[in-house]
Amino acid sequence: MFLRVSAKSFLLGAVSAVALMSAAQAADVVQPVEASGFNWSGAYIGIGGGFGASVHKFSVAPIIDFNGIGGNGVFGELTAGYDYMVSDRFLLGGFIDANGGNIGPSISIPGADIDLTNSYGFDVGLRAGYLLNPDTLGYVLGGYSWQHFKLDGSGFAEGLNFTQNRSGYVLGVGMETVLRGNWTLKTEYRYAAYGDKSVIDFGGGSLNVEPSTHTFHIAANYRFGAQNGGGASFAAPTYNWTGFYVGGALGAGTAVHDLGVDLGGGALDLNGIGSEGVLGEASIGYDYDFGSWVAGVQLDASYSGIRSKLDIPGGSIKLDNDYGFDALARVGAKVNESTLAYVIGGYSYQHFDLHASDPVGDIIDWNKSGFTVGGGLETAVSSNMTVGLEYRYSQFGKKDFSSEFGAPDGTLTDKASFQTVRIGAKYKFN
Repeated sequence: MFLRVSAKSFLLGAVSAVALMSAAQAADVVQPVEASGFNWSGAYIGIGGGFGASVHKFSVAPIIDFNGIGGNGVFGELTAGYDYMVSDRFLLGGFIDANGGNIGPSISIPGADIDLTNSYGFDVGLRAGYLLNPDTLGYVLGGYSWQHFKLDGSGFAEGLNFTQNRSGYVLGVGMETVLRGNWTLKTEYRYAAYGDKSVIDFGGGSLNVEPSTHTFHIAANYRFGAQNGGGASFAAPTYNWTGFYVGGALGAGTAVHDLGVDLGGGALDLNGIGSEGVLGEASIGYDYDFGSWVAGVQLDASYSGIRSKLDIPGGSIKLDNDYGFDALARVGAKVNESTLAYVIGGYSYQHFDLHASDPVGDIIDWNKSGFTVGGGLETAVSSNMTVGLEYRYSQFGKKDFSSEFGAPDGTLTDKASFQTVRIGAKYKFN
């Protein structure tokens, strides 16, 4: 069954809590080395941006319920906040962010283009953090989100313009690590939902739209007073990055299917059919420590609940992006004694399944290869264990469905892309 907003919110919070509690237990067995003098209490400002995707659920009760229409994009962000260390490891804080970008779906038809974008907005919230080691913070966040949505048409659809402001909530998880001086580097995942609201009323019913967004943030923060003393006094881990490891991760994200239809009189390009959900992943790999740099390879296997669903009278149709694997390489720089910032990329394989409720059952399933690129932060919490937060963008080859439906080649095609974030833990063998 498709995960509703409440279930996704609960699972995101559970994933975050499990990752931070696991890190807390592992941190109790660190080897004693010199503690950091970085003071996490105080005000900060930051600048950054990131990548993301939106999924719009459309419904016309009781006829249709479609989750959904989605699209990818990028954004920029300015932030300000204040944190306070309530103990040697625990932190509480507040923040406000302003963002602008072009995340959203689009449709191209002969003579016209239509774009629906999350053009600008802001988030106000609180966060609670735990120092995984003296230089790196893991945290969860939540609060209020406001977003301006804009529908733009061009060509013969030029008059199709519409704007709407939406309020909602945001939940997230992140890591922040010391770079040098007063500067820190932040990576963060956020899920925001903006409620179910009517956009068109007609006799006996209305068209309702329920948008949600999944975004990955990377930012540099300048923290005032970070060098004024009062830093953590507990020990940091001694960690050698060279060695074999096994790992596991939980995450969330989106898939966007770029659907092409060519009936001979001009092509339609819908970018795209949006899916969202959660995933689990297991991995094995090897890293080698070159001093200030680390390089490695890894194999991942994943299973996800990322799904699109169309409910109609008498049944439903579902598109599952269910299982796959990756063969990846990564290169990272040690941004401080215990933390690695890295980029990752390589080969990806994914299985897709389109099916309907009985009596129709399976419609078609297919496999596609592609590539993945991404990056993240990983930090040591003991001499054998690390935790990390990672973003990936995956794109897969085009699938031509034409022959399955008795149509000429190129009539009906699909090209899928994923944006996913995972919270993971790794155990390295000595």
